[in-house]
Amino acid sequence: MKLALFGRTGQVATEVRRRAPDGVKLDVFGRDEADFNVPDDVFEAARQIRADAVINAVAHTAVDTAETEPNVANAVNGLSVKALAEACAETGIPLVHISTDYVFAGDGARAWTPEDPTHPLGAYGRSKLIGEAGIRAATTRHVILRTSWVFSAHGANFVKTMLRLAAERDELRIVADQVGGPTPACAIADACLTLARALADGSAGGTYHFSGAPDASWSEFAREIFRQTNLPTRVTDIPTSEYPTPAQRPLNSRLECSSLQADFGIVRPDWRAALHDVLTELKATPE
Repeated sequence: MKLALFGRTGQVATEVRRRAPDGVKLDVFGRDEADFNVPDDVFEAARQIRADAVINAVAHTAVDTAETEPNVANAVNGLSVKALAEACAETGIPLVHISTDYVFAGDGARAWTPEDPTHPLGAYGRSKLIGEAGIRAATTRHVILRTSWVFSAHGANFVKTMLRLAAERDELRIVADQVGGPTPACAIADACLTLARALADGSAGGTYHFSGAPDASWSEFAREIFRQTNLPTRVTDIPTSEYPTPAQRPLNSRLECSSLQADFGIVRPDWRAALHDVLTELKATPE
């Protein structure tokens, strides 16, 4: 099986490259091969591809920066994704694309289903919705996989931030009223590989949700990090109102993932077990 992967150094792209099984050949397209700041560049690169499926792991994930640079976010997360989908439609190649919980308003306490109305609170979520709409308009041979709170031993993420801050402070004040499913990048990578093969084999696609279990708040996530690392750092719960940011965060990022399990046999990973593996890797290869 031959797959084309867009993205080289991000958390999910790194794990796809590491976890692609024997028998899967990956053609990897980084920024030098396809610059997602330039939609035409992405279209021209993608229309040359000959593969069984495409996985897109490129994203502009700087949520706060997107508020002041919405055109950049729209290009990377929206217009270039649309261009990629149009090229895939032209060549008849199915597409697996990663989206986000930020497409929802984040109110209530019920887990969001793939069919729920979207209402992003900021520029990042709006840019991701542009990409989703572009895919749906271009091709039916796709899976849009919405996920949340991605972490790994690579790149910038909450786990690494907590470890850095714990080395500097005895106490951390962490938001407790935002709840979601921390999701290991390795599990997202495995899901994307499974979905790419299923689409290549003729399975129907659509929009699905995938996040780690159990749902937790950021402060609960932090406490588990410190528990597993035996760090004495105290965590004090605070509301979102005490931690203002340029971009408004959804309070409810819970995702209903049952349709992904029913259609593809992909179950929610236990993020606590994955956290142990990530912490072990970070200890073995400190930056």
